[in-house]
Amino acid sequence: METQRSRNRKGAKRRRAQGNEQNRDAKKSKSEPPGSSFLEKMKARLSGGHFRMINEKLYTCTGEEALDYFKEDPSLFNVYHAGYQAQMSQWPEQPVHKIIEWLQARSPSLTVADFGCGDARVAKSVKNKVFSFDLVSNDPDVIAGDMSNTCLDSSSVDVAIFCLSLMGVNYPNFLKEAHRVLKPSGWLLIAEVKSRLDPKTGGADPNKFIKAVCELGFTRVSKDFTNKMFVLFHFTKQEKPISKRKEIAWPELKPCIYKRR
Repeated sequence: METQRSRNRKGAKRRRAQGNEQNRDAKKSKSEPPGSSFLEKMKARLSGGHFRMINEKLYTCTGEEALDYFKEDPSLFNVYHAGYQAQMSQWPEQPVHKIIEWLQARSPSLTVADFGCGDARVAKSVKNKVFSFDLVSNDPDVIAGDMSNTCLDSSSVDVAIFCLSLMGVNYPNFLKEAHRVLKPSGWLLIAEVKSRLDPKTGGADPNKFIKAVCELGFTRVSKDFTNKMFVLFHFTKQEKPISKRKEIAWPELKPCIYKRR
């Protein structure tokens, strides 16, 4: 049978716990305006949904259609890149860092074309002359336009980069443009989301992709599948042009579409 003293101790303990909880709630209410947490969550959800919509559009249209899409509303480009950066922040390693390290280990005299440059991080991180291309330009050093038709002269650059930027359904046209602007023996670096080149999950056969790039006029130097999130290819442009170019069987790269929550 419970004694009066025991009941008093339990009551006092319960009152202390309630007091501590009230103090925590009071501190929280002082530091956080009422409803702000809910509003921030709703804003993040809406922003994430908008990003996924734009992302899906870019993966399922041509480069020209994507250019027209952003011309109609350039602000969508900022929405897309904010969502892109949020996604990249969750990756343990980003491919752009691997590419920057590769460039920094080579001569700064190499001229670079960065196709789909985003925030132009490559240009901001190396001493090389970098031509940065993307659909929209919010930076005077970024050239806006369709990546399949750039302003560069033929055989004028040493390195061409596609870092998670082979997004359009006409992605072979982007690679053809890279082949045009690269010097003989110039480098082609391609980083792509791993699932896009994973036949087990509906992605393209990486060997067919490599074969198609080589038939365009490149030689494969290396392929790196060790990273969990992305694959990285290094090619060089063949010195002698292909005399008779046959029709290339380009594999369809799986669209990288984020799940809706």
